[in-house]
Amino acid sequence: MREISTREVTQAVKRLCIGANSSLRGDILNALQEALRVEESPAGRKVLEWLVENARIAKEEGVPICQDCGMVTVLLQLGQGVRIVGGDLREAIDQGVREGYREGYLRKSVVEDPCFSRRNTGDNTPAIIYTEVVPGDGLKIIVVPKGAGSDNSSALKMLNPTDGILEVKAFVLETVKKAGADSCPPLVIGVGVGGSFDSVGLLSKKALLRPLGMANPDARIAQLEKEIFGEVNGLGIGPAGFGGRVTTLSVSIETSPTHMASLPVAVNLGCHALRSAEAVL
Repeated sequence: MREISTREVTQAVKRLCIGANSSLRGDILNALQEALRVEESPAGRKVLEWLVENARIAKEEGVPICQDCGMVTVLLQLGQGVRIVGGDLREAIDQGVREGYREGYLRKSVVEDPCFSRRNTGDNTPAIIYTEVVPGDGLKIIVVPKGAGSDNSSALKMLNPTDGILEVKAFVLETVKKAGADSCPPLVIGVGVGGSFDSVGLLSKKALLRPLGMANPDARIAQLEKEIFGEVNGLGIGPAGFGGRVTTLSVSIETSPTHMASLPVAVNLGCHALRSAEAVL
């Protein structure tokens, strides 16, 4: 059995927190540049130019892409042949977040009590951690810092199974229209369909990790992605809500088996500064 130390985990999480917040994913940067080619609105084009320039400055100077450096979600794919040694895995991850947000001069946004004092924890912990056990002897760590601008406009709905695809599509469009400019378009839209109330939200967040331009392998879902993409861009919200042809850069849908009496749907909106970074130990 292969051993991985908690200190390795801490160092990886620290690097990923800093990297994700300062270096925009290549697929998203490419999509922004492609959006410049098709956007006709003068205001929308100017916004896109600024976003591309902002990404360049952030990467070159090692500063945050956005002032809201998010709440950290960590997705672990833990190999069955791995043994974590040297301490507690959760604490190792939180320590990586502490060090990354301190050394990267990233804004700390987490409050410990959601209802009353809302006192800041001071180090952006605790992280939200999901662990999946997989074959092999490696550990894949995916760090997703996501701010409240886009998450606040995300939505989940328990549809009736008789509602079908048309209602799924309508709910996505309704969510985007309600968000308007609040989620900082152009958006990356992740949609989860199926599973249960508690799992469909995670499914929609995982959908955001799929490389932009990569369709779902199920041709029926891929067609639905294409249709929603076109209809969202037909809303005319445009970059930063100033109007235009580019409201979304991508729509990705992930599905999961569900109960015969359920049709859960979650829409996770990602802003133009959608951030994620990953490493394999």
